[in-house]
Amino acid sequence: MRRPLMIALLVPAVAAALLTPPAAAAARDPAPGRAQAAQATTPGKAPAIAWAPCPQDPSADCGTLTVPVDRSRPGGPTTDLALARIKATDQNARIGSLLINPGGPGGSGVLFALAEARRFFSPEILRRFDVIGFDPRGVGASDPVVCSTELLARMPDPLMRSQADFDRWLDYNRRLREDCRARTGPVFDHVDSVSVARDMDDIRAAVGDEKLTYYGISYGTLIGQMYAETFPHRFRALALDSNMDHSLGTTGFIATESATVQDSFDEFAAWCRRDASCALHGRDVRAVFAGLLARAERGELRDPEHPDVVLTKLDVIARAFRDFYGPDWSVLARWLAAADAGTPTGAPAAASPAGSAQRSQEVTPFPVEVFCQDFRLPLRNYREYAAHVRLSERIAPDMRFSPLALSLTAMCLGRPAPIPNPQHRLRVDGTPPLLLANSLHDPATAYPWAVSSARQIGREARLLTYEGWGHGVYWQGECRAVFDAYLLSGAVPRPGARCPAVPPETRRATGVRPPLPVSPVPGLPGVPGWS
Repeated sequence: MRRPLMIALLVPAVAAALLTPPAAAAARDPAPGRAQAAQATTPGKAPAIAWAPCPQDPSADCGTLTVPVDRSRPGGPTTDLALARIKATDQNARIGSLLINPGGPGGSGVLFALAEARRFFSPEILRRFDVIGFDPRGVGASDPVVCSTELLARMPDPLMRSQADFDRWLDYNRRLREDCRARTGPVFDHVDSVSVARDMDDIRAAVGDEKLTYYGISYGTLIGQMYAETFPHRFRALALDSNMDHSLGTTGFIATESATVQDSFDEFAAWCRRDASCALHGRDVRAVFAGLLARAERGELRDPEHPDVVLTKLDVIARAFRDFYGPDWSVLARWLAAADAGTPTGAPAAASPAGSAQRSQEVTPFPVEVFCQDFRLPLRNYREYAAHVRLSERIAPDMRFSPLALSLTAMCLGRPAPIPNPQHRLRVDGTPPLLLANSLHDPATAYPWAVSSARQIGREARLLTYEGWGHGVYWQGECRAVFDAYLLSGAVPRPGARCPAVPPETRRATGVRPPLPVSPVPGLPGVPGWS
């Protein structure tokens, strides 16, 4: 059956990343020598964090911080946040702490700090800041939202074809919410980004920083935006890389996502025309892609990396979408050429990211709930859904639609109103400057989202445009120096600042590539999240 295979490819991969991060033991195990949360002994005083060497990396520190689940009930249930700290290499020159979030939703800041921070950030950032990663509530080792693995394996096809399919999604989402809530506990209903922003302020106070310094990428930008709204006078710098737009409704969200994936396809096709190294150079890339989609719809297309797998249309679109993140145009071109020719690529066809041990687990993390508490994207019936699909196909004639947008819309279908953090225009006023940055050709967080967010914030925002491709800006050529100047001294770039594009082939030659992993949407075939 095709659907269980999709689950096997993706859900356990997320489970492996989120259930067993390097600091999970340190965050949860009460054994002596492991870090524990220290409760405040004086009312109104921030609790301290009992740091201890991380078991998996003794050069880093791990700890936990206990926070209220529901801020309106400070005496009610609590939840523990998992933290990891990389100390500044020059403590005498230390500015403070740099709190980081790698996006998702569902990205582990603990994993990012331990596995990526030392090669992601510049030596000067590492010299001047304690870099602190945290798992947001409902994610990783911070009381993750978990659901029945068996129920997730029965997730319907996100590409609906009838009212019956629409009704099936409504019933499935209701049953899934009930299951996840029962298995997760009280935190299930409080994983929205405003709650996470309040947790960040508790972390700021617990580490002794008067003002917050923060770097968030992708979905992590929404957390930063909510922090600026909620605590406008408690940050010194918010660097928001590849921005979400929290003002979008259903039509705006689906349409802008469709436009940005089509833009990424156009850029890929243009590269293939001009670069002889492209495996499809000299061919009509659009015709090849359309032919593959038609074969996939007939059930006649196999994955060249896993020849036993029959690909769907969503599989092909999601594969292209995934390779636009880097971008990894050469990889995508070879895959498309091999799929068209029906020849294996030589990649290992054995094990998928899933493993039999993972499939045997009773529960699986499901961080999509975070998105559903930040974005309500209502559709009344299949007719409305089909209208959005037709609009997407007009906007994106090659890609047809954004797999991320349609998948998340389906997963949040039927969400009761109100949600904890409904969409609204940003209300940020009288704050220090915020740095927003975005790739001009980002496949996931559309460039117009950053432009819109900057306009909503107003004079406090400064937008940095990377003139190239892919998801994420910090590591892209001259952009890093702009980020560093802002984080280190608060210096903002001039209005209209831009960083020149670094061609993917140049980056390949120098070995520079984005170190962030792509977090897939659980249950769907290779559909990345925003991290």
